[in-house]
Amino acid sequence: MLKGKKIVLGITGSIAAYKACYIIRGLQKKGAEVQVVITPAGKEFITPITLSALTHKPVISEFFSQRDGTWNSHVDIGLWADAMLIAPCTASTLGKMANGVADNMLVTTYLSMKAPVFIAPAMDLDMYAHPSTKRNIDILTGYGCRFIEPASGFLASGLEGKGRMQEPEVIVDAIDHFFNAPSQDLSGRKILITAGPTYEKIDPVRFIGNYSSGKMGFAIAEECARRGAQVQLVAGPVSMTVNHHNINRVDVESCQQMYEACMDIFPNVDVAILCAAVADFRPETVADTKIKRKGDDLMLHLAPNKDIAAALGNIKNNRQVMVGFALETDNEENNAVEKLKKKNLDFIVLNSLKNKGTCFKSDENQIKIISQDGMTEFERKPKTEVAADIVNYLAQIMKPITLS
Repeated sequence: MLKGKKIVLGITGSIAAYKACYIIRGLQKKGAEVQVVITPAGKEFITPITLSALTHKPVISEFFSQRDGTWNSHVDIGLWADAMLIAPCTASTLGKMANGVADNMLVTTYLSMKAPVFIAPAMDLDMYAHPSTKRNIDILTGYGCRFIEPASGFLASGLEGKGRMQEPEVIVDAIDHFFNAPSQDLSGRKILITAGPTYEKIDPVRFIGNYSSGKMGFAIAEECARRGAQVQLVAGPVSMTVNHHNINRVDVESCQQMYEACMDIFPNVDVAILCAAVADFRPETVADTKIKRKGDDLMLHLAPNKDIAAALGNIKNNRQVMVGFALETDNEENNAVEKLKKKNLDFIVLNSLKNKGTCFKSDENQIKIISQDGMTEFERKPKTEVAADIVNYLAQIMKPITLS
């Protein structure tokens, strides 16, 4: 996400200028604030009115915006921005930037920019392949500019080359990745994560279960993997999929199956994050055939399931970290603190059904993290961002890796 980031978007005189609208929208969707600076030639391809309507800011093009002496300060813009993106950037503008030819507001702004500068070239493929263009790119790269590789096409000779401006979503992703590239603070760590519900069979077609979708656990697994951890994900019956190659998924259905998988994996990991909504009880007996309706009621005798968190807490060593989850409806904090102590957890993530639109099936969550040191409250946000909050907290308390 680019929430709160201030991006200066420079637009030059290229047919690809219309794609700036999609770049603006893409940056805004990620939370960025966009200020457009356009060259006089750029205005021949897209109107400042269109751009201003998208950014809700006046478009900057000239040094002087009025005849009364009012002027646009390129220095102030350079101090305001978190990044400058020039897309599309023509061969002419590349040459001016490389040689300090400050004859328009865009190049002057570039020369005053204190923030990182990204350049998305856009020109004829033969122009891009010309030695003078390559020289200017080398100069600007040496100055610290970051080039977003243009897309491929065919040269006049019939050979494949590059020059066409990269697609807007690729450009936006490049900016996003620069600001949000995952740290590798969990590199070398092995992490067990449980996710989703468990199903406890009544008969071949019925079960006792809950509404857990697995979204929170899977988001945590992806976040840990992105940050370098090797993840063992023990998942109940959910439709979620994993994307990262650092995640090994183990599918289970019942509490007993999840218990056996966790007991097998836990001795060999550094961390266990127990996010699954495990059924506390199971039918005492499971019918071999479908139970038919007879009479007006049906009596089910339930037996307690094994407590996975308590079992792991009993065998946990002093180098391991355990994280639990609590979903409460009343006496929330007291119940969570009791669970924290009883199950030998390092911290516990508290959810509440009182926060409508969070928890089960939702894409959002609102949590509190409770440890022996106190409680930290978080705002409501998407579960992917909640996962980052939880993993950030985990990374802060992790014990250093020691070489044996």
